[in-house]
Amino acid sequence: MTKPRESPSPERQKWQAFAVCVAVAALTILDLSKVNVGLPSIEASLGAGPTALQLIVAGYALAFGLSLVPSGRLGDLKSRRLMFVIGLSCFTVASLLCALAPTIELLVVARILQGVAAGIQMPQVLGLIQQLFQGRERARAFGFFGTIIGVSTAFGPTLGGLLIALGGPEDGWRLLFWMNIPLGLAAIVFAVKLLPRASTAPSGHNELDLFGIVLLGLTILTLMLPFVLTTGQGDDPLRWLFLVGFVVFGAAFIRWEQRYKARGRSPVVHFSLFALASYRNGTLIATVYFCALPATFLLTTLYLQQGLGLAPVYAGMVTIPFALTSAVAAFFGGRLVERYGRSLVVLGLVLVAVGFVALLLAAVLTPAEITPYAMGVGMLLAGTGGGFVISPNQTLTLAEVPVEMGGVAGSMGQVGQRAGTAIGTAAAVSTFYSVIAGAGGAAGADLAAYHEAYRNGFLVVLGLVTVALVLALLDLRARRTGRVASYSTD
Repeated sequence: MTKPRESPSPERQKWQAFAVCVAVAALTILDLSKVNVGLPSIEASLGAGPTALQLIVAGYALAFGLSLVPSGRLGDLKSRRLMFVIGLSCFTVASLLCALAPTIELLVVARILQGVAAGIQMPQVLGLIQQLFQGRERARAFGFFGTIIGVSTAFGPTLGGLLIALGGPEDGWRLLFWMNIPLGLAAIVFAVKLLPRASTAPSGHNELDLFGIVLLGLTILTLMLPFVLTTGQGDDPLRWLFLVGFVVFGAAFIRWEQRYKARGRSPVVHFSLFALASYRNGTLIATVYFCALPATFLLTTLYLQQGLGLAPVYAGMVTIPFALTSAVAAFFGGRLVERYGRSLVVLGLVLVAVGFVALLLAAVLTPAEITPYAMGVGMLLAGTGGGFVISPNQTLTLAEVPVEMGGVAGSMGQVGQRAGTAIGTAAAVSTFYSVIAGAGGAAGADLAAYHEAYRNGFLVVLGLVTVALVLALLDLRARRTGRVASYSTD
């Protein structure tokens, strides 16, 4: 008689579900970084201008940010599993449209749809981690999560370069999107099978505040759009008027949400979350840090390919040291955060700053033939610090957040990160391109012009890292004086 097959233990089921979550998060984050290295190839293949190229990068982040909060709220109220599968399915279809796009206009539209899909699935990842784990186990899970995110962010340019080398300079960029399709289909199968069906929605008013969602979407759109449209090459100054809309819609959203809650209903954003100093401070730190990090990789890719003339695969390989060291540091950071708390994040930001200074000096002072290797050393040091930032900060930020608000809390943090990505990328890259434009454009600029462009763009990055470090130091001081609760795994 055949022995009945044993069901996996609850502990094993949790970690299997977690593996699906982080795999999909990695796929999402890879699309933020691997496409950077494909921009010159897309420009040559489809005749893309600077605005279209900026939309491919920052437009993805904009769409990502717009869909995060309503998706997180829906996941909290209804089913994180269902929203996860919907987002992943849409992401796979949008990737197919990107891979097949015959014109730059259609590629931009498909890329924005891909960003919307990514914004649907990412808050479910953070909400599910909150739901699956508690205490020290949650810190360990966020350690693994930070490891995967660090590797995905930094290894993306290398992967992108390899795919372009495989597919050729003309259409190799299409492989950046083709790779998502089999991976997405496999992930859908595992998600349906392994993710928990149970809902953590609280009893009571669980309606969806549609008008609040519209106001929040307009607030995020008017904040990010002027930065998305900033290229550093003949930009229309009237785009900054969108920020007036940000102030108006933001004020209307806050007022509406307060009145909505006063009527005993459930708002889109529980502003009580921001009364938690740990959540508020951690979200601010992550937002500013993500202003700097994606901009760093994009600036470095542009400099190595356009300034030094490196092939995409070799330009991408410069980030490998960051990927490796950040992965190792994030793994240990998830375990060390319960002992050292915010001090670990402060140490990480100091190391990032030192590594970025070394990266800048290597780029502008070393002979061209050894520059990529010298920049790799700076990346190695910065990656070590980066691993002590993302994972521990995520643990500290969500430590006091109730499980039933995990999705919306995580999505608000992700909104900050995506807005940071758009703002930081626009500020740094427009600074870079303004120098190149003044030197006669990419065709006329010499290496000295690229040195100046990289230096000026990178000074923006260093300023942002400094702001994140100051915020972390203020939070550390508040924790030591008792104004912010110290991290506990209890």
